Amino acid sequence: MCGSFNGSSRSLLEMIRAFPSEGVQAHLVTPKGDVAELFRKEGIPVIECAGVSQFDHTRYGYYRGRRWLVLLREIYYLFPTLLALLRAKARWFSIDLVHVNEMTALPAVVLAKLVFRKPLILHVRSVQQTTNGRWRTRWIRSIVRRFCDAVVAIDDTVRQSLPEGFDAQIVHNGFSTLRGREAEAPVDPRLRAGRDSAIRVGMVGHLLALKGVYEFIEAARLCKERKIEVKFILVGEGNRDLSGLRGTLLRKFGFAREVRRDVEKLVQRYELQDNVLLIGFTLNIRAVYENIDVICFPSHLDAVGRPVFEAAFFGVPSIVAITNPRSDTFIHRETGLCIEPQNPHALADAIEYFYRHPQEIKRMGGAARKLAAEQFRIENTAKRMLEIYKETSVTRLPAFFESK
Repeated sequence: MCGSFNGSSRSLLEMIRAFPSEGVQAHLVTPKGDVAELFRKEGIPVIECAGVSQFDHTRYGYYRGRRWLVLLREIYYLFPTLLALLRAKARWFSIDLVHVNEMTALPAVVLAKLVFRKPLILHVRSVQQTTNGRWRTRWIRSIVRRFCDAVVAIDDTVRQSLPEGFDAQIVHNGFSTLRGREAEAPVDPRLRAGRDSAIRVGMVGHLLALKGVYEFIEAARLCKERKIEVKFILVGEGNRDLSGLRGTLLRKFGFAREVRRDVEKLVQRYELQDNVLLIGFTLNIRAVYENIDVICFPSHLDAVGRPVFEAAFFGVPSIVAITNPRSDTFIHRETGLCIEPQNPHALADAIEYFYRHPQEIKRMGGAARKLAAEQFRIENTAKRMLEIYKETSVTRLPAFFESK
């Protein structure tokens, strides 16, 4: 897991909340960060470590060129990962099953299986590399076959990217529309300010280049040039501290960028102060979706992100950078518009389409809400995951599950 709160950790938290308390008792091992505190507030025991060792063979982050240097960090994190798992085994005696929250944590998969010797479920949340690194693909396949008892993919796009021979089941990420404590979390008052004739397009998530933040700001510039009345709302913060020597080295080798600072400079350079609203991080995601007309997910990941279906529950259509969308998550011209990745002109064109055809916002938003209700209701996804837990676990689960 990532130490900072992101889509994968939010999805995991939503699922745990939806589990019956008498059925599953969750425990968490995670890198240091705000994730630990959020899970502790839910009454979940947490063990933190300096970092969880990973091996990245995703479509975007796979190792090539200077990125091979990242493996040095992952080798360094092997010991903290092992130590955290040993502490977990010593502290938590009744672990029946291990759930690894992302496929990139393959070293943790091996270590967790060796330490706990319990059934292990691997959750795949990212699109995998399919054309480069064939030996890596074969190695990953051998690791998964040997150490994993079940594989779960978050959607059909992810499942189709898995190596041949993977018997992966689909359990979509879930979202609860019930008003919880997060609905009372503070939010920038400008978000709820009076509406004008401009349509509001939002982007939610960590401020990372791979999320398409720069394309989002460039699209704002293009829309201003076209004299289109659009308010761009950017929700999120950077997830790295880039101060000191470590930050300097990360920037020098191209492994990190100070995206928030870059965005602020671009807003100044393009004179977009009246067009772009930087909200920062908020847990009150409901307030965001209730105050935008269209959600943008212009990432470089060639996938449909969590904000797309979250916004859909509020009748908000989406613009997604994806080349081959699958109907279980997104339908072009029905639930939103798909565009070419890393193309700010295509993003601006899609925004202009919604601006000039406001009736399409309502039509596609309604279709998006219907698809979200069919695929992403947290009650359904949690129930399906519990079934997989039951099928995978070598110990008999409580009788509670027998009645479900």
